Amino acid sequence: MSSRREFITLLGGAAAWPLAAGAQQPDRMRRIGVLVNLAEDDPEMQLWLTAFRQGLEKLGWSEGRNVRIDYRFHTAGADQVQVPVKELVALQPDVILAEGTSTAAAFKRESRAIPIVFVAVSDPIGSGFIASLARPGGNLTGVLQYEASITGKWLAMLKEIAPGLARSALVANPKVTAYDHFLRASETMASSLAIELVPSPVENAADIERVIGSFARVPNGGLVFPPDSTTTSNRHLIITLAARLRLPAVYAIRSFVAAGGLMSYNTDRSDLFRQTASYVDRILRGANPADLPVQAPTKYETVINLKTAKALGLTVPPGLLVAADELIE
Repeated sequence: MSSRREFITLLGGAAAWPLAAGAQQPDRMRRIGVLVNLAEDDPEMQLWLTAFRQGLEKLGWSEGRNVRIDYRFHTAGADQVQVPVKELVALQPDVILAEGTSTAAAFKRESRAIPIVFVAVSDPIGSGFIASLARPGGNLTGVLQYEASITGKWLAMLKEIAPGLARSALVANPKVTAYDHFLRASETMASSLAIELVPSPVENAADIERVIGSFARVPNGGLVFPPDSTTTSNRHLIITLAARLRLPAVYAIRSFVAAGGLMSYNTDRSDLFRQTASYVDRILRGANPADLPVQAPTKYETVINLKTAKALGLTVPPGLLVAADELIE
C-alpha cells in the first residue's frame, strides 16, 4: 500500500509539470532519440508514437520545426539491442525515449550522461535503473507499466472465466521483461486461487511453440502473458496455438485480443507514451531526470473477445462482462 500512496502523491505533483514549464521555447532545434521494440510497420507501435508526438505538440514541440526525432525499431533478440542503442547514442540527442526493460538497460550501459525516459518498464528499481520512485537519482526516469500486483488480476480473470482452471503458465522472455518481478507476485496469488503456477520462460518463436505445446498436454490449464516484446512480436503465433490447443489466456496488451486472443487487462499503452511527453518536455527545458519522479500508469482497461470465448466453449460470467471496457464480437 505504501508504494501505491507514493504513486498517488507523485502523480499529483506530475500533473503540474506543463504549467511549471512555461510557454517559452528555445530557438535551436532539439533532438530526441526513440527506440521501440517492434517493427516500423506494426500498427500498435504507430499508435504509440502518434500519441507521443501529440503529447509533445500540446507542450509546444513540433517535429521538423523545433525538434527532430530520430527513430529506431528493434525486433531482433535482446542480445542485439545494443546495435540501435549505439546508433542513437552516437547522434548525441538531448533526450532518449526507451521502450521496454531491455532497451532501457542497454541505454543505461551505453550512456550515463544522456537523459533517458523509459516507458513500459515494470520494475525500474529491481532492474537497477533508479534509486527510488520519488528520486530516481541518475539519468533515467519515466513511466511504469504495471505494479507487480497486477498478476493477481490476470490470474483471477482466468479463474473467473474458467472455474475449473488448475494450472497457469506464466509466459515471457526474462531477457526483455521483469520476469522474476511478475513471477514472485504471481506465486502468492496463484496459491490463494488454488492454481499451480508453471514458470514458462521463452526467448523466441520456437520456444513459444514448444513451451505452450508441452504445457497443453495436462488438462485444465491457462496462460498468462506479462508485457514482453518477444511475445508481442509473436502474438499471432500465440493466438493460433491457444485456439488450437483450447487454452484460455489473458494478456497484458490489448493488441492480442484485437487479433483474436481471449482477454486482456492492461494499461493504455498509447496513454503511457503520451505521458512520457511531459518528461521529454521538462528535460528539453533543462530539468534533471534524477529529480523527476517516476509516474504510475493512470488508465487501465479490460477487453474481452466474445467470439474467441464462444470458440473455446467458455461462458463469460456477468462480473467480467460488467467490468469490460470493450467487448469484441
